[in-house]
Amino acid sequence: MADEQLPERVLVVTAHPDDVDFGAAGSVATWTDAGVEVSYCIVTDGDAGGFDRSVPRRVMAEIRRAEQSAAAKVVGVEDLYWLGHPDGRVESTLELRRDVSRVIRMVRPQRVVTQSPDRNYQRIYASHPDHLATGEAALCAVYPDARNPFAHTELLDVEGLEPWTVPEVWLMATAALDRFVDITDVADRKLDALRSHTSQHPDPDALTGLIRGWGAMIAGLAGFPEGRVAEGFLVVDTA
Repeated sequence: MADEQLPERVLVVTAHPDDVDFGAAGSVATWTDAGVEVSYCIVTDGDAGGFDRSVPRRVMAEIRRAEQSAAAKVVGVEDLYWLGHPDGRVESTLELRRDVSRVIRMVRPQRVVTQSPDRNYQRIYASHPDHLATGEAALCAVYPDARNPFAHTELLDVEGLEPWTVPEVWLMATAALDRFVDITDVADRKLDALRSHTSQHPDPDALTGLIRGWGAMIAGLAGFPEGRVAEGFLVVDTA
């Protein structure tokens, strides 16, 4: 099933810089091209990433913020929120739930896209502990926190952020997909977004086969014609 009804605003919540580009950059490009306002909320600065041990971790965080900002522009996104939680140590705490709820109340999206909180045994690399914790915290922020005026009361009483109900959550990298976006026409932009993360890819040329292979597999699951590439999600009704 393709994405037929577009929202006005989408918020993507991920653990690390580049997570959104692996999981949903093609969909994001499709949505922004159609006039949807897309924002990113990134839980960590990605300072535990990269392959060059000579780079200080503080510098790596700066590099990864710059890379993600550049990648976002490739797919039409300029609104980024950074939460600054420690890379490699993300937990679904009340503090993280509050921080994601804050961004939800600020952006007021009709759709949140985030990582699955369930471990994927077919694709274990999608189930980094930070991803699982971020997905769990984002779902808790959507329901019940962001809509409840009595949850994280400082958001309303001190910051003046009114509650907001998100009608649906789209989960990335889950084994149970039920919504698909044909990204064939924007696949090159997805690849360009991924290549923006130069600190993470010692062999960027290998991305093309990997990403197009994944996309073709998902397009096949969707029943799209041969030669198409797609991204897939599990949609959760949170209205």
